[in-house]
Amino acid sequence: MRVKRGIVRHRRHAKIRKLAKGYRGMRSSTFVMAQQAVMKAGQHAYVDRRKKKRDFRSLWIVRLNAAFRERGLKYSTAMGMLLKKKIALDRKVLSELAIHEPKVFDAVLKAAGVQ
Repeated sequence: MRVKRGIVRHRRHAKIRKLAKGYRGMRSSTFVMAQQAVMKAGQHAYVDRRKKKRDFRSLWIVRLNAAFRERGLKYSTAMGMLLKKKIALDRKVLSELAIHEPKVFDAVLKAAGVQ
């Protein structure tokens, strides 16, 4: 007996086209092009989820370096002193302190013996 795939194929294609909604040209309407576009977008999304972690860490380091330089210090020496004194604040928390709570940031540096 012959198997007709009308509903199954339609649902599968509709699912892919829904994911491609908002893409330009035939990439949003034609199944083959939409499928390629969705696959490529998924690859970029996967890579960029990992890249985001790198980007934020480098942002925190740049912010910390600027905060340390304002206080006449270098990033590497200040982080080394924090490590020696076993002050376990990560770069994200330190950069947020440096921006939003400068007095607390100065207190942390004083506790580390940097200033």
